[in-house]
Amino acid sequence: MKSRNKLKIVNDPVYGFITIPNKLISDLIEHPYFQRLRRISQMGMSYLVYPGAHHTRFHHALGAMFLMRKAVQVLRYKGIEISEKEEEALCIAILLHDIGHGPFSHAMENSIVENVNHEQISLLFMEELNKNFNNRLTLAITIFKDEYDRKFLHQLISSQLDMDRLDYLRRDSFYTGVSEGAVNSERLIAMLNVKNDKLVVEEKGIYSVEKFIIARRLMYWQVYLHKTSLVAEQLLLRMLKRAKELTDNGVELPASKALLFFLKHSITHKTFTKDVLDTFSKLDDYDIVSAMKSWVEEEDFVLKTLAKMILNRDLLKIKMKKKPVTSEKIQKKIQQTMQRYNLSEDEANYFVFTGSIENQAYRMDKETINLLTKSGKVRDVAKASDQVNLKALSEKVIKYYLCYPKRNN
Repeated sequence: MKSRNKLKIVNDPVYGFITIPNKLISDLIEHPYFQRLRRISQMGMSYLVYPGAHHTRFHHALGAMFLMRKAVQVLRYKGIEISEKEEEALCIAILLHDIGHGPFSHAMENSIVENVNHEQISLLFMEELNKNFNNRLTLAITIFKDEYDRKFLHQLISSQLDMDRLDYLRRDSFYTGVSEGAVNSERLIAMLNVKNDKLVVEEKGIYSVEKFIIARRLMYWQVYLHKTSLVAEQLLLRMLKRAKELTDNGVELPASKALLFFLKHSITHKTFTKDVLDTFSKLDDYDIVSAMKSWVEEEDFVLKTLAKMILNRDLLKIKMKKKPVTSEKIQKKIQQTMQRYNLSEDEANYFVFTGSIENQAYRMDKETINLLTKSGKVRDVAKASDQVNLKALSEKVIKYYLCYPKRNN
């Protein structure tokens, strides 16, 4: 493919102008694999709750790369040696870290692809691009996989305080209008340092870290785990599962060629070949929306009803509980649904189901966010903080939900 290499500056609504650092990164952005991210929503079904949440994985990837370059600049200023090749590799790794997301970000990996998550698919894309670009992505992949000898570089890409989280919290806050998630990414990056090959935050940045952790917790409850978004995503997953079930039984459903491939084939990580990857790269949100608009005309009650619910935002009732829902209550809702719509129990299970969500804003058991004191000591932020609730935020909170048709009240 002939490279156009015209994209030099992007005007981002969050950070202003983002400069593309070099030709290799510009060519990667121009590649169809990456351009597809323009058609993958960053927040799945959240636009049904927050109408402004129509930003894409493309926005997020560029924003995370912008923050990565800022972080490298700060660390170099503080005497941390980062070579030009390492900087380029960091920019490539963070740029491509989400390239494996499917339609509506998480819908594919939980429905019609078996036991394959977006991180694994991202790595497959990166390895394929590495072949296309004469192995110039090798260092980026090594850092991405945490196989490079300088461990703090991987932490910039994936840790409890990485450029991924710093961008998506601020960006998602901006597009949803939920101001509680507006973290001060510039301040946090300005406080970064490295001690014993580990990423640390200077002690005077403790309050910014506290706000970051609290913002993350609030964004999860208020946005990412919002009950309406939750039930909409569950309906989307069930719609795709029903479509696959019908296809397996010989029903010919209208869908794009790429979507039909995944409906007709059982794809696992072992069978995710180059050809499968190329087909996956042709899938985006529009394939699903287009299919939904056709499926509302199908004979199958389950499929057409699920599609209508999503398109018209006429969703199931969802109730949140502190304790698991009893099997008796679930069975009662299933029986009511079976009788009302003349369904089998298997069909009713598409409309009545339970599950759980969890929120853990900070983990003390896993690669903690560490503060560097003036005396040179390194301490876990939760232990150094005078905010009692930081330790509380490290506790996992689990909530349970029950979904069922509204008319079954």
